[in-house]
Amino acid sequence: MTSFVAAINAGSSSIKFAIYGIASDPEKTFGGQISGIGVMPRLKVTDANGAVVAEQQWPSQDLDHAGATHTILETARGLIAGGRIEGVGHRVVHGGPEYNSPQRVDAQLLDKLATLIPLAPLHQPHNLAPIRTILAAAPHIPQVVCFDTAFHRSQPSLAQSFAIPRKYTAAGVCRYGFHGISYEFLTAALRENYPHLASGRVVMAHLGNGASLCAVKDGRSIASTMGFTAVEGLMMGTRCGSLDPGVILYLMSEYGETPQTIEDLIYNRSGLLGVSGISSDMRTLRSSRESAAREAIDLFVYRIVREIGSMAAAAGGMDALVFAGGIGENDPVTRADVVQGCAWLGAMIDPERNARGNGLISAADSRTPVLVIETSEELMIARHTLAMLGRPGRL
Repeated sequence: MTSFVAAINAGSSSIKFAIYGIASDPEKTFGGQISGIGVMPRLKVTDANGAVVAEQQWPSQDLDHAGATHTILETARGLIAGGRIEGVGHRVVHGGPEYNSPQRVDAQLLDKLATLIPLAPLHQPHNLAPIRTILAAAPHIPQVVCFDTAFHRSQPSLAQSFAIPRKYTAAGVCRYGFHGISYEFLTAALRENYPHLASGRVVMAHLGNGASLCAVKDGRSIASTMGFTAVEGLMMGTRCGSLDPGVILYLMSEYGETPQTIEDLIYNRSGLLGVSGISSDMRTLRSSRESAAREAIDLFVYRIVREIGSMAAAAGGMDALVFAGGIGENDPVTRADVVQGCAWLGAMIDPERNARGNGLISAADSRTPVLVIETSEELMIARHTLAMLGRPGRL
């Protein structure tokens, strides 16, 4: 009987999943998602070659996260044709101060993770919903949770601290950092493919609809642009990034904004969308002739360049710069503009390599190597799941 492991990444309106055949390193067999949950749900699954192998659409809002998870389970059973799902791994945004590594799921763990919902109210409930569904529907399948915050627990205490009264710090109000599963994957990829860089001071840029930077030294996170929430740091697709708290107080007193409308503003109506007034999608902005689109892109790049300086300062220098994420992997113009802004750090780009957008893209005489590495949170989750089940592959 063929064995598989699954990785699930649940968001507020979608559930992404991947199914891997178990080998020395998991090999992706199928990948897909149910998008539009709560609006107009749609399932699409492709095989390892990108061919569509399953599609379904629902005409109403009836399908919730639990129903979507049941659909994914049934679809997976059909696709693996009598094979066995050995385990399911999940991305969970917040592990709080306690969890710095993947954990095997049980009812007690789920109860603990539910107490962290106030730290990530827009993510944590949706992350936990599929876990509870599978635990009820298929309790015989082992489940593992991987935390976006775990990779950053290695940061020095100073890097995790806010300058606020200690009672709040003791209660867990600190800098957690996110995108940790992606940064862990990139660190492992460096160790495997560029070992001479992996032990150095590396600034990693995960640039997508959500965007952040991480300073990695000797393979460990030492600083990140994201902090207590996933809204701090860089400007993003719809998130504002770092914002003077006084602006929030001003908007509340002068514009009558409430905590609820402020939350919507900083998470859903700002960033590239808010500045451009056009779209949160970099591709749309690149094709626009509107000056506001250009200004949004310029601000996005400016904030990245400025924060790369911050990460380099935290690391004591920069021995390599790595791009990943939807924009980082697919937008050579953004990469070129960012690297140009980092010339003072010894980074220079090679236009031809940058156009190809894979592996080393820096110029031959660049003091600082610049790379593009395709990240895979799902593969990292699958690896951790196998390791937790006693079937270790590459980590």
